[in-house]
Amino acid sequence: MGTVTIGVSIAVPEPQGSHLQELRAGFGDAAAHGIPTHVTLLPPTEVDASEVPAIEDHLLEVAAAARPFRMRLCGTGTFRPLSPVVYVRVVEGSEACTWLQKQVRDASGPVARELLFPYHPHVTVAHGIDEAAMDRAYEELVGYEAGWPCTGFALYEQGPDGVWRKLREFAFGGATVPPQAGAPTQDATLPLP
Repeated sequence: MGTVTIGVSIAVPEPQGSHLQELRAGFGDAAAHGIPTHVTLLPPTEVDASEVPAIEDHLLEVAAAARPFRMRLCGTGTFRPLSPVVYVRVVEGSEACTWLQKQVRDASGPVARELLFPYHPHVTVAHGIDEAAMDRAYEELVGYEAGWPCTGFALYEQGPDGVWRKLREFAFGGATVPPQAGAPTQDATLPLP
């Protein structure tokens, strides 16, 4: 059957997702239109194609154990000089994202893997482009804000053309999204280990 490259992420909903994708392309990031705007839970991972059904079963279990939470983006950050990335910061929902990615990569699961860098939830808006364009992305989005109720995540596969396509969505086990900032966040009620 061969291998496939998969990833798991939380999509930034419309219209924010397309808006950030267009900005990313405008900064000169050639890969922008092949990557839906997202917060990564599992980075690109090569697996045997025959393992995808077991991975989907695992992701169903992870999603069933989670509850909806508020996600809020605000301002910019960068991983430079360690990695050529400018991103929009996740300022609400980061604890939930951290918990989810640990469950997805759990050592007992089908996609157990170590990360090259410590996990840091974010939305990439520029990657591997020239320094002046990276600076522009950082400065132009410093005041960016967006928020939404996060109710699940999705499994993606990277095609031979380099484009990431959604294979399946996974809804969280609960239906109630917590109130806006100022009230207790759902992060505190996720089933943390």
